[in-house]
Amino acid sequence: MSQNRDIEIVDDLRARSSENGWLEFKKNWKDPFKIGIYISALSNSARLEGKDSAYLVWGVENDTHEIVGTSFDPGLEIVGNQPLEMWLRQRLSPAPAFHFREVLHPSGRVVLLEIPAPILAPTAFDSIAYIRSGSATPKLSEDQLRYQALIEKLRPYTWENGVALSYVSTSDVLRLLDVDVYYRLLGESRPDSDDRVLERLEVERLVRNDFGARWDVLNLGAILFASNLSDFGPSMARKGVRFVRYSGADRTTTVTHRQDGKKGYAAGFENLLEYVNGLLPQNEHIGQALRESHPLFPRLSLRELIANALIHQDLTITGAGPQIELFADRIEITNPGCPLVDTDRMIDQPPRSRNETLAALMRRMGMCEEQGSGLDKVFREVEVFQLPAPLLRSTEAAMQVVLYGPRTFAEMTPEERVRACYFHTVLRFMAGERMKNTSLCERFGIDKKNAAQASAVIGKALDAGLIKYADEDHPRAGYHPWWS
Repeated sequence: MSQNRDIEIVDDLRARSSENGWLEFKKNWKDPFKIGIYISALSNSARLEGKDSAYLVWGVENDTHEIVGTSFDPGLEIVGNQPLEMWLRQRLSPAPAFHFREVLHPSGRVVLLEIPAPILAPTAFDSIAYIRSGSATPKLSEDQLRYQALIEKLRPYTWENGVALSYVSTSDVLRLLDVDVYYRLLGESRPDSDDRVLERLEVERLVRNDFGARWDVLNLGAILFASNLSDFGPSMARKGVRFVRYSGADRTTTVTHRQDGKKGYAAGFENLLEYVNGLLPQNEHIGQALRESHPLFPRLSLRELIANALIHQDLTITGAGPQIELFADRIEITNPGCPLVDTDRMIDQPPRSRNETLAALMRRMGMCEEQGSGLDKVFREVEVFQLPAPLLRSTEAAMQVVLYGPRTFAEMTPEERVRACYFHTVLRFMAGERMKNTSLCERFGIDKKNAAQASAVIGKALDAGLIKYADEDHPRAGYHPWWS
């Protein structure tokens, strides 16, 4: 952590009129039990007062806020047989990621303890949570009103709001983030003033003001607009989109192309799509009079599926990012994290995303469809091209969509036929219609004289419990999805 930033933190805290619920000044005080209680009380009070961090500062006089220096050295303090910091961590729960930092201020030696506010539960010391009340630190349980208020303030951790890089100058923010892409995708002109640009980025929660004239680049800003993700450390770099193309139909074949995304998702999205589309095999389609070449996979569907992988991934999973694998007959798009909606219901149910701010901004920038209208359009386009239905596959660690190249009905497996029948039924139901033998024949490109083939597929879908009769008394009236 930068000494300059710590000096600015100390000066900013000293400039305040008095101590408060998330700030305490001390001189040489070093009682380990009281330090533990203060960490709990300051941390909880910070969350209650809408602060991300609390501060305990040694070496500053309480009344005048003058720097007087301190002899307290947390690195030399031993409690029992343990270093003070380790001893405290074992007794705090959930243990905040605090660190003692020595600050060599021009006016004297200061020790700064920056304490994160709690995220999921109140911070407790020896199983007891404390709170600040004036200069006292009573048990949180003794103040039920403030306890309830704190519980309401606690919320699940939002990765987008985390800090990717702190204490960054204005010029470095504009170097690290591709601001031109931000304004271009929103169809706006970039202001001439850098200050106005930073104000806009702060409103979008891409950056936030740190101490002095410095900024924190938030995870949302980095993951979307980074000129180079590696500038924000290896963890962020590993969230770049990886693309691999194989020469054949499985991973044992030769890798012909490989690219690890270096830019943020918004900054690199169009170039990524152009790169992938440029490598797609072509499929010859015979129209009424001409032979026309089309990509093996519909481009609009591919765009939507890649955007969905970026939006719906679990960004809290470290060491993993979205991956696109292109084979001779299919493309597989994988993102970290188990989906929040069952794969059978992804078309008809509203999408649920762990990253709502990221999703909303990507939609505003036109990178994907409006909420709830993307995946159903993918399946409709697949039907227009009479492709096998995409395979939606989830595990505890990842979500994968497999988009297949053209295959005739005869070339599809029984499983693929039943899956296509189910999703065709869902699309018909969403349009206020019923799936029938005739519509399924059209879906598969089956000649009417071979309608028995579609009937056989419908029978298997009924046996699998994926569809049901729309009217039990009139079986020929059509079919609905099982959940309707």
